[in-house]
Formats: sequence, structure tokens, C-alpha cells
Amino acid sequence: MKKGLALVALVAVVIAAIVSFARSGGAETSSYRFVTIERGDLEAVVASTGSLSAVTTVQVGTQVSGQVAEIYVDFNDRVSRGQLIARIDPRVLQQAVRDAEANLERVQADVAQREREFERTKLLHESQGVTDSEFDASGYNLAVAQANLKSALVSLERAQNNLAYTDIYAPIDGVVIERNVDVGQTVAASLSAPQLFLIANDLSEMEILASVDESDIGRIQEGQTARFTVQAYPDETFEGAVRQVRLQSTTQENVVNYTVVIDVQNPDGRLLPGMTATVDFLIDTATDVLMVPNAALRFRPSMEMMAEVRERMQARFQGAREGERAAEGEDADEQTGGEATRPTEGESGSGAGGFGTRAGGFGQGGSRPGVGQLWYVDDEGYLSVARVRIGITDGQSTLIEGRNVELEAGMEVIAGITTSSQASNMSTNPFQQQQGDRRGPPRGF
Repeated sequence: MKKGLALVALVAVVIAAIVSFARSGGAETSSYRFVTIERGDLEAVVASTGSLSAVTTVQVGTQVSGQVAEIYVDFNDRVSRGQLIARIDPRVLQQAVRDAEANLERVQADVAQREREFERTKLLHESQGVTDSEFDASGYNLAVAQANLKSALVSLERAQNNLAYTDIYAPIDGVVIERNVDVGQTVAASLSAPQLFLIANDLSEMEILASVDESDIGRIQEGQTARFTVQAYPDETFEGAVRQVRLQSTTQENVVNYTVVIDVQNPDGRLLPGMTATVDFLIDTATDVLMVPNAALRFRPSMEMMAEVRERMQARFQGAREGERAAEGEDADEQTGGEATRPTEGESGSGAGGFGTRAGGFGQGGSRPGVGQLWYVDDEGYLSVARVRIGITDGQSTLIEGRNVELEAGMEVIAGITTSSQASNMSTNPFQQQQGDRRGPPRGF
């Protein structure tokens, strides 16, 4: 009988535990996520992207139309100034030169004929053999013939120049970057000069045209150091210097950007035109300083966390005030024969009120420029807050200096709160005590 009652009682206890566990299956526990304060070197940079290009490039075209007869250079070939690199079929332009020469000979013959007529008319006019109007007409015909001679000379010179343009020469010393024509291809220069080649002057000195947002352009100055990487050499960092900040802006999707020109040395020729460069402009540096991940400075405490710290600080403040009053009372007893002085009206409330004003600022200090807050758990296991001055940042970590707490490398500060369910797995033993984080949520959660 006793065994039966004991078994029934045990079953009842198990059922009650299971029901209680099921009802609390959605219960959640919270714990802090910590990051560590470190000591090291910090650099403030402005990030940007751009493309590599030669400092000087020349587009080589043609001033005459025709069929490409010969090409003497190819991609990556080095050329010198004045070197013949291509030729347009000259036959049509040679015919134009011969036609201009024939026209010149005809005009020259006409001029000679007009000169002889003018001389005869002049002699006759002196002997009054012809009228004045006939003499003037003879002079006019000679002047027209002489003008036609000048025009024929210009036409011949133009035809000869066009014939000379069929030979295309390199305008500078450099390397052929592009070749846009092949032998047999017809080029038309009637509207604009077609580009046949693109020649880069010297690839040992290159430049990066980087696009910088208007919010950061004020921090970029000429002569500033710039580091960059390219995808071809991801493990290597190259350096350059800012040569120019161009005043012309570009707007894309309501974002205003400015172009910054960076000089780059390329003695070994590994950097090639067109490569995409990821650029970091070095703004400021700090060595051997304390720094903390930015997540800790962005952390905003809950109302419960602020209430707990406020209560502890208020209790500490009240204890200090009572100690001061006790000491003042003892001094007064010695001076007045034991009669203690009463605090003036409002004195007892000023401390709490003042504390409330200061405590009310928790969670808001980070909004002030140059000021931040770090939340941490002290050696006694209590939640605490440290006000810090913040300095330069590299986008991931920020320089900090303690104001009311001595900071040191290795100190752990709160960067977030993680929440986990206690009953995420139904196979968990409801009688097993849950293991909490030793740095878990403070009392009052």
C-alpha cells in the first residue's frame, strides 16, 4: 500500500514537472557578448576605388580616308617618336596630286597668255589703238589668271599633304596599348578622325583616378599618402601620393563625387592600365594606444541595465553623504557641546537629484562628439559603465581614453546582448539545472 502511494506521488511530481517545463518552454535567458580592449597602432583612412592608367596617352588617328594597306606595329610594341606604324592606300591621293599638278600647269599657261595679251593691249592703248575699257578688261583678265594660279598652287599643296598623311607615324615614345584596325579595313575621316592606335607614353609612371564622396573630400590634400591594392596582387600593398583634387564633380544617383589623381611609381611594370585599385587615403595615425571595436561604442543598454547602475550609484552616493554628515555631526558635537546641526532645507534632496541628473545620461553620452560609453562587468560581478574620450577610427576600431575608469589592454567590454531559449530541445531533462553564463545578465533582469 505504501509502495503504491509512493509511486502515485512520484508520478504526480513527474507530471507536474513536465507541465511546468512545457509552460516555460519559451522562456529565454540573456547573456552579454564581450569584446576586448587592445593596445596597438591605429590609422584613420578614407576608402575609395579607382582605375590605373598611364599618365600620358595619345590617340593616333588618320586625317584621310582610305583602306589600310600596311600595319607595322602590334599590341605592347614599343615605338619611338616619328616611327612609321601604319600606311593608308595612297593610290587615290596620288591621283589627286597628279590632277592638281595638271591643273597648275593649265593655270600657268593661262597666266602666260593673259600677260602677253595685257602687254599688247598696253602698247595699243598708249598709241590710242584701243579704248580704255578694253585696256581695263585686259588687266582684269590677267589679275584673275594670277589668282587662279595661287589657288592651283594651294590645291596642289593640299593634295601633297593628304598624300603624306597616308603614312602614319608615332607622335610620342611609348607602348602601343590599343590597335583598332587591321590590314584591308577602310577608315573614313570625313566627320572625325578615327582612332587607329592608343599609345601610352611611359608605364613606369602611372596614375589612379579615384572617386571620393563629397563627405570625405575635405580630408584629402595634395601630397597625402595613399595605399592601394589590386586584384592581381591581393597580398601586396602599393603606395602613391595625391597629385591633384579636381574641382569638377560628378553626380550619380544623387551622390556627389570628386576625382582625386594619385601618382604611382611602376618601375617593374607589374601594374597595368585599366586595373581596378582599392585605395585607402591615410588621414591620421596613432601608435601604442588603447582601441576598442566599434561595436562596443555603438552598444545601447536596456532600461533594466541603466536602472541597475543608477540604483547602485545612488546607493553609493547616499552612503557617502551619510558618512560625510556623520563626520560633520561629530565635529559639531565637539564644537557645540553635542548639539548636531540640521541640514538646510533641500540639502538632503540635492544629492539624489544631482545623481538622477547624471544617471539619466546613461546611454546618451555616445551621441556627443568625441565622447562615448563602454559597459562592462566589474571584478565584483556588477554591471558598470565607463565614460571615454574617442579619437581616430579605421572603421573597425576606435582610439579611446578613459575619463572616470582606468582602462587597460585585455579588459572586456559589452558589445551586445544574446538571447537563447532554455527549452529549445524537448529532450532536455526538465530536472537538470540550467547552466548560466558566469557573466550573465545582472540582477534585476
